[in-house]
Amino acid sequence: MSAALFNLNSDLKQLREDGYVVRIEGGNLVMYEVPYINAHREVKTGTIRSTLCLSGDITLKPEPHTVYFEGEFPCHADGTPLISISAGGNVPADLLVSAQHYLSCKPNDNGYTDYFAKMSTYATIISGPAAVLRPGTSPRKVWGPADDGDSVFNYVETASGRAGIGVLTARLADERIAIIGIGGTGSYALDLLAKTPVREIRLIDGDDFLQHNAFRAPGAPTIEQLREMPKKVNYFAAIYSSMHRGIVAHAVELTESTVTLLDGVSFAFLCMDAGGAKRVAVEQLERMGVPFVDVGMGLELSNGSLGGILRVTLSTPEERGFARERIAFEEQNEENVYSSNIQVADLNALNAALAVMKWKKYRGFYRDLEKEHHCSYTTDGNMLLNGIPA
Repeated sequence: MSAALFNLNSDLKQLREDGYVVRIEGGNLVMYEVPYINAHREVKTGTIRSTLCLSGDITLKPEPHTVYFEGEFPCHADGTPLISISAGGNVPADLLVSAQHYLSCKPNDNGYTDYFAKMSTYATIISGPAAVLRPGTSPRKVWGPADDGDSVFNYVETASGRAGIGVLTARLADERIAIIGIGGTGSYALDLLAKTPVREIRLIDGDDFLQHNAFRAPGAPTIEQLREMPKKVNYFAAIYSSMHRGIVAHAVELTESTVTLLDGVSFAFLCMDAGGAKRVAVEQLERMGVPFVDVGMGLELSNGSLGGILRVTLSTPEERGFARERIAFEEQNEENVYSSNIQVADLNALNAALAVMKWKKYRGFYRDLEKEHHCSYTTDGNMLLNGIPA
């Protein structure tokens, strides 16, 4: 995808053709090997990072006009700081690897017209003093073709770089995730997971995508799609493969004969009803030592309105017993609130969001102070309760 961007956009292409060492990493435009002078009048090389604004695969006007600089603060040839490009403070609260400095050089009220103008301007200002002390020093070098890298996305993920959380997002990159059950909650979990750089998202569900499913899942199928009665996994894989390359569909029920579909996963989301299939999944994941999240939803219609509870339970190799006490394996009788199978899209989405957030906390993306392995949300009273292993 990086190579395509450089070929499609004249501003990016011009940077490479002029010899600048530029790559696209984590949704940022990065220029390497930029010479500069430090406070001791030594010639060093640093890195300029800019957020990258795209519309699909087309670059937009650069916003903001600022950049990050990795290295010591750049100086004039006499060793005094280049105050004119200081943004007047420390690097903003982000996690852009090792960026030490936040630089600002806005040419006029309209800012930079494109990324060639922006990056070449900063490179010239920063490297100019180095050329004074060491003639011939330049950020422009002979450079090979752009590299596509190993991205799981079909286009560059610029959100993490723009928000400055690329380091955190990278913590999710090596995951191979299974979603067992791709109904209401499972489909919303897929929607969220497809926006992360996980290596693979394995969908396991043998059911058809029917008309009632359309009203409690993300997206909006056409009536022609509903008439075809596609398998759920195939319907959703077709949608989200437009963004994520790692989605694999298995249109089968999870049973003893198909449980090997879980081989190689590093995490799983169980978005399925109680019953034999859930027991098979749980026992296999426990044998494999794989952590997983199990979700549940129980709603009842009473006195003219709906009420009930959502549940998210994390099972880890260290806390299997705690999770087992909270996961339902048997079908419930009709009088039980959890047997009615009432589902609505907003609560499916909330249940999925809580589940994906729990996974992200477990992997260190979100701060996790209490290390809760279980939470329940009650609609009446808007009450969220945590369960913490002893």
